[in-house]
Amino acid sequence: MPARSGRGGGKPPLLFVHGGFCDAWCWTPYFLPWFAKLGYPAHALSLRGHGKSDGAASLFVAGLDDFAADVERVAQSLPEPPILIGHSMGAAIVERLLATYPVRAAALLAPVPPAGLMSVASRLVTGQSGYPVLGSQFDPSRMSQHMLEALQPFYFNDDVAPEILAETAAHLTAESPRVLLDLSMRLQWQIPERGGVPLFVMGVEGDRIATPDDVRATAAHHGVEATILPGLAHMLMLERQWEDAARELARWLSGL
Repeated sequence: MPARSGRGGGKPPLLFVHGGFCDAWCWTPYFLPWFAKLGYPAHALSLRGHGKSDGAASLFVAGLDDFAADVERVAQSLPEPPILIGHSMGAAIVERLLATYPVRAAALLAPVPPAGLMSVASRLVTGQSGYPVLGSQFDPSRMSQHMLEALQPFYFNDDVAPEILAETAAHLTAESPRVLLDLSMRLQWQIPERGGVPLFVMGVEGDRIATPDDVRATAAHHGVEATILPGLAHMLMLERQWEDAARELARWLSGL
């Protein structure tokens, strides 16, 4: 389960946790080198069964706590405790760790809301026609150009760089049905409050997956204010305006 890192020094390490259906690559074009230049040792991991990590054969039985264990294992391998930064499903993993692991500080980007993934799926199906995939039915091995074109508005703005979109498609992976069930049942298990851990919650106005209202609900649950940025979509770390999100995250980090 490899971790990828950019060079840095003099500041606490950052550990970035990707969302569903992708891997650590999503942080490598922009976020890892940008934060490394600011002096942060910047790392990202691919969860089991994702990217080049082991575990593909047993991915279908992996739960959210198994993914949390992956993050904990990588965090413990670093020279000092990292600040955890999770995106979408990765934010839910970070939230789980808040209850089980001595988290130094954490950032939740475009998080799954407290109401769970089912509420998101229902909204996409009933209120935003055209959403082409439903959870475990998603099969990246059968990805067609038509499917990619249908997916793009839900994850990217229209001006996404063609090379970024192509590379994103190359890194798409199947997701654990058990994790999707865990995320759908969030109301059935307690989402821990932050317990004094410094926490940053950020979303974007153009996100059709984790809407601004979803992000505000997560922030309210943890007793913090949400930061909502204009002009970005769900895959905010890969958008042309990615640096807007990076700067807001860096501003929060600088105040710790």
